[in-house]
Amino acid sequence: MPSVKLLVDNRGEIAARIMRTARQLDIATVAVFSDPDADAPFVEAADEAVRLPGAVPSDTYLRGDAILAAAKATSADAVHPGYGFLSENAGFARDCAEAGIVFVGPPVAAIEAMGSKIRAKELMAAAGVPVLPGATVGGPPDGDDDPTRLERLAVGIGFPLLVKAAFGGGGRGMRIVRDAGEVVAAVTAARREAASAFGDGTVFLERLVEDPRHIEVQIFGDTHGTVVHLFERECSIQRRYQKIIEEAPSAAVDDVLRAELGKAAVSAGEAIGYVGAGTVEFVMDASRSFYFLEVNTRLQVEHPVTEAVTGLDLVALQLLIAEGAPLPDEVRAAEVVGHAIEARLYAEDPTADYRPGSGTLHRFRIPDLPGIRIDTGVRDGSIVGTHYDPMLAKVIAHGPDRAQAVRRLARALSEAHLHGVVTNRDLLVGILREPEFGAGHTDTGYLTRHDPAALARRPDETGTALHALAAALADQAARRAATTVLASVPSGWRNVRSQDQYAEYRDVAGTELNVRYRLDRDRLRARVNGIELMGVVAHHVGPDVVDLEVAGVRRRIDVHRVGEATFCDSALGASTLYEPERFPEPGSEVAPGSLLAPMPGTVVRVATQAGQAILAGAPILVVEAMKMEHTVKAPCDGTVAEVLVTVGQTVEAGEPLAVISEDEH
Repeated sequence: MPSVKLLVDNRGEIAARIMRTARQLDIATVAVFSDPDADAPFVEAADEAVRLPGAVPSDTYLRGDAILAAAKATSADAVHPGYGFLSENAGFARDCAEAGIVFVGPPVAAIEAMGSKIRAKELMAAAGVPVLPGATVGGPPDGDDDPTRLERLAVGIGFPLLVKAAFGGGGRGMRIVRDAGEVVAAVTAARREAASAFGDGTVFLERLVEDPRHIEVQIFGDTHGTVVHLFERECSIQRRYQKIIEEAPSAAVDDVLRAELGKAAVSAGEAIGYVGAGTVEFVMDASRSFYFLEVNTRLQVEHPVTEAVTGLDLVALQLLIAEGAPLPDEVRAAEVVGHAIEARLYAEDPTADYRPGSGTLHRFRIPDLPGIRIDTGVRDGSIVGTHYDPMLAKVIAHGPDRAQAVRRLARALSEAHLHGVVTNRDLLVGILREPEFGAGHTDTGYLTRHDPAALARRPDETGTALHALAAALADQAARRAATTVLASVPSGWRNVRSQDQYAEYRDVAGTELNVRYRLDRDRLRARVNGIELMGVVAHHVGPDVVDLEVAGVRRRIDVHRVGEATFCDSALGASTLYEPERFPEPGSEVAPGSLLAPMPGTVVRVATQAGQAILAGAPILVVEAMKMEHTVKAPCDGTVAEVLVTVGQTVEAGEPLAVISEDEH
């Protein structure tokens, strides 16, 4: 590709990652950005940038005409779509070709062949690749199909089955169905979610292999007819059918099975004349039989683990192949060296059904440890909004073997400072340090067998109390520093007797923490919630760092205060503490029985109406945020007194949605 300018039609960490390779190859880059992304790091990383007015994907990154207009305005020679958005849109790839712009991806025919998962399965079966039984679903993408036909199709396939988006991936537009009575609702919800995420609500039904391993094979093809594989990745640790930990190679794949998987993946690529980077995904059951799932005709989120074990730059290879060059010798002769593992760091709360978080990321720091790579699209001060996927970063570790790679990743994540939004960091660390995962016994049911709340280790009562004391001491040190600066005298912790000092906090769960302390000669006497901390010695107290010894154990606690919040990080974990007067009880200002929006989003479905009797757990309405749907359910048996929102309405976190009158027993 004799391109000197590359437009990247994507955002966040993948846009920044593509630009990094382009810069190394002396290729100028163009970013396109929505209004919420105007100050994002990937925009600054580009040589030029073009605004896409609007916020939601359908108005911005999914508008092929706007992307091509930006390419024309900047004289870009090529477009790299990254993953998601328009990366697997055959129409956009065709429009690029008609405009004389290189689309860095496979041929239109290959995208079309794999764009429909139904047609893809037919092609794979013809090529000798094992497939699962399934059936397409007729009817309009945003409407209900005939219930009788849906139930008949489902029974023919057998239960359990999966409703899947025919276009797109990432777990969106996917539902499990276990009996015929669930089919219509699952299809309707999957269509709605798929239409929002991919612009097409078509879905199909497929037999479900319960709790399989998710194994995928990286393939590359060139314009000279050669297709090769670059080994497998395992992506079995998933929540909501979306991967959160990926690794290469798989602990369950030996050399013989690796050869079989690679052969099947290459056959799949050859069957569709594949060119560029692609991924052939399989599910593998307990007997190690594997079945075709889909071909992702793009770069994958988890491509860094393949780069780590092969030493290849997959984006550079994409650009080379787009230029028309044959696959280089180092690709044909690639070998697996060591082990790599990647964790997706999300702004979400695993203890609240993975509810996405939003807000200002006040601090984002992951330690630069040996073997660690960080792909991110955020930094200190970034705004995490509700319009896009909540992934903050991918953290990748490489080591000589699996155990060392896992340990490196766990250490890097555990030492990260992530302030301002809730994240899944504690869950990721918990998984990495859990014995079953450590032994390589993973499958897609892992997070069903293991409670995310139990895996997500957080400070216990003692740790929280110590953090509260550190927050109070650091706050006092900050106030002293401000006073002594004005008085032009040295600041710092002074070893003199003091009067009792008092501070009050609440943690994110609303638990009150009352701190009382005083310096008495060489000792620090401290009580939290009336319980004395024994043997406390303050070795250092500053506005940002407190070095405390308690009961003979010395710990450093990093303290970061932003407005009403104080963030504490130590070997005991991370705590977020609030001043109570600025942290009202949730729902304290709304009517009793009100159901509140769990996050900012858009109401996409109202499942009930005023006066309707309901049972605990029944769906009340559905809110969409960050391209995922979240069902708000009745907390008790009762009657819907009032529905306060309508379909299409935008709501803020904590906004009342409906009022339930509880049945009296």
